[in-house]
Amino acid sequence: MTDVQPKRGRLWIVATPIGNLDDLSPRARDVLRAVALVAAEDTRHSAPLLAHAGSRARTLALHEHNEREQAERIVERLLAGDDVALVSDAGTPLISDPGFRLVRAAREAGCEVSPVPGPCAAIAALSVAGLPSDRFAFEGFLPAKGSARRERLQALAAEPRSLIFYESSHRIVESLLDMVAVFGATREAALARELTKLFETIIAAPLGVVHARVVADANQQRGEFVVIVAGAQGDDADAQLAEGRRVFALLREELPPARAAKLAAAISGAPRKLLYAERSDERS
Repeated sequence: MTDVQPKRGRLWIVATPIGNLDDLSPRARDVLRAVALVAAEDTRHSAPLLAHAGSRARTLALHEHNEREQAERIVERLLAGDDVALVSDAGTPLISDPGFRLVRAAREAGCEVSPVPGPCAAIAALSVAGLPSDRFAFEGFLPAKGSARRERLQALAAEPRSLIFYESSHRIVESLLDMVAVFGATREAALARELTKLFETIIAAPLGVVHARVVADANQQRGEFVVIVAGAQGDDADAQLAEGRRVFALLREELPPARAAKLAAAISGAPRKLLYAERSDERS
């Protein structure tokens, strides 16, 4: 006589609209109606969406502050045979949103995890930016503090792939200004605001122009933003690295190598790690 293993539930990762509720796919609607439980970043925010989908599933809040604990509870439900859907406030879960720990815990418990594809603000913005899209780097939200934000941007100054950032309304002006300072006013970019919503706007222009237009129009400072910046061209990256090496060589005469590399990167935009690594190579 063989033991019959109890049927385990499936964890569905369900992409939801980033603005327009009509973007909810028929498959997503069916899954949200069928599952026993919906784990949502904010259950109050997701309530209208679930009503729109006709879902009567129970909801549970899962966010960055409680994911570890809630993941255990959700895995228990999955092991008991319940299907569970994970949704974020908007777009595809786990993309700058919680869910990684839950997905890993479900897989480690032997439960199946399936995606229900749909909207993603980063990909939607990239598709209309008019910038190279064959290779890109998704950076999510930049650091809130100015110094850390500029340091992160400087580390990306020589990146040849298109760069995708998310940004909030209360930091968009400062972030664009930092991008102008680090990447240069002529670097091509696109700012996508309130995608799929009533006041959707897309500004595709050099960074200096994008920043100026946002500063000049208070309406362009409201909402949710995706910023896409063209990658560094070969000549730009080579010039930055050459300048970084020159500055690093001068600073090394007066400062410890680590400090010299950090300042040289801040001044030139060249990658700090590369400058410091070259110093190590010289010693070997």
